[in-house]
Amino acid sequence: MEYENTTEKRKQGPQEVMTGDKNGAHVLFNFSDNDLELKADFMPPPGKGPHLEGGQLNTAFERLNIVNGIRWDTIEEAIEDCNLNHHPVKGVLIARGEAPSAEVTEYFALNPLLKEKPRQNEENARIDYKAHSPFIIVKKDQALARMQPRKAGKEGRNVHGTVIPFAVVRPEGVSGGENTRTEGNLILSNVNGQLIRDKNTLHVKENLTIKGPVDYNTGHIIFPGDVMIEGPVMDGFKIYSGGSVLIKQTFDVTDAVTRGDLIVAGGIIGRGTALIKVGGELRTKFIENCRAAARKSITVDSEIINSMVYSLDRIELGEKGKILGGEVYAVHGIRAGSIGKKQGRATKVHCGIDFTADQEKEKNNNQMRIISAKLVKLREMMEAEQDAGRRARMEELKKRLEDEQKKAAARVGELLDAIKADENASVEVMGEIAPGTLIEICQVALFVTEPMKKVRIRFDKTNGKVISESL
Repeated sequence: MEYENTTEKRKQGPQEVMTGDKNGAHVLFNFSDNDLELKADFMPPPGKGPHLEGGQLNTAFERLNIVNGIRWDTIEEAIEDCNLNHHPVKGVLIARGEAPSAEVTEYFALNPLLKEKPRQNEENARIDYKAHSPFIIVKKDQALARMQPRKAGKEGRNVHGTVIPFAVVRPEGVSGGENTRTEGNLILSNVNGQLIRDKNTLHVKENLTIKGPVDYNTGHIIFPGDVMIEGPVMDGFKIYSGGSVLIKQTFDVTDAVTRGDLIVAGGIIGRGTALIKVGGELRTKFIENCRAAARKSITVDSEIINSMVYSLDRIELGEKGKILGGEVYAVHGIRAGSIGKKQGRATKVHCGIDFTADQEKEKNNNQMRIISAKLVKLREMMEAEQDAGRRARMEELKKRLEDEQKKAAARVGELLDAIKADENASVEVMGEIAPGTLIEICQVALFVTEPMKKVRIRFDKTNGKVISESL
């Protein structure tokens, strides 16, 4: 067998191993770049020259110092295939060393649950893009990142038995920033808020600022802290805030709940079914075609139009502020420029009562009416029932319904006292109250039949009626 080898030639291309006859079979060696693998092409003799034998490769392995990971079974199979079928057998892996395993240093890896989820683009998928949010919201004490322990490296060996050193990988992990803390192997959030990743530093912001509008780019806004929206809020998008909300332009409201204040610079527009619940104050330019309720005062610069508005404190409008149509409730009173209009939907004003207690009273009254109807029907069935067992079960049901009826009636009695929340409440109008307006204070009503100008309407406790005074 003849063999030629120099380092230069081996680097230049395949290495050839031949039988003693130049017309015999031969083998081409191909080394991988790092000599981790050795592949071979087994070539049959071009004519009737001698075939290959397994032992012919031994000398080549010795001269090339191939001592590690030799696959003799694979070699024998390839030689047999080449000799019997007289065709080339190429790309056979005849030796392979052990690859090194890199050492990985410890690092903090971001919690995979906090990675932004890409939007789906399937044509047939039913996707509510309004529910997709680009903001990552975290809770207090939530794990933002976890320490990944060091992974030890392992040396490798190539087909010559030469040691291949392992690499050291230093992953670019994350670190804690504003409103975070490190405990043990975790980075935790100190507050509820928005997770911001600035390069590889994690911050949690207690406030959410939206530079543009609320639309399909933002989705619904659901945030535990304060929210500032610099653009308009488009129709169909909901806002839920655990703090206060400031909207610098128009609020095309669908559904909004805030634990703190709601301030809308551009006014509020609803679609009739829109609902706003405010845990603090509500301040806006105008309210149109929606339902709005606030625990504290409601201040409107210009108009309340065809809306249901509720305040557990006061409703304040400026000297030119108007209440046109709809129904308003304010526990401690209302001040406006004018109320009602000569034509169109009538305006109703309620003061001095706790509307939450009033609504609960109505709920219990409705429940009593339903129970009463059920009892009438049940008594009719009991009179016609002959089976003693069924009649006993009906008797048990009747007793339960009567107990529920008594509880509802007792609750209504309690609420009657709670409804009258402020007998000193008043309605002050600097302009005119239009005919057709209903004003009710402490559940005593005054129906306006003639225009009333510059008046204060209040409850006269002595006479138990609503009176008007000139301002």
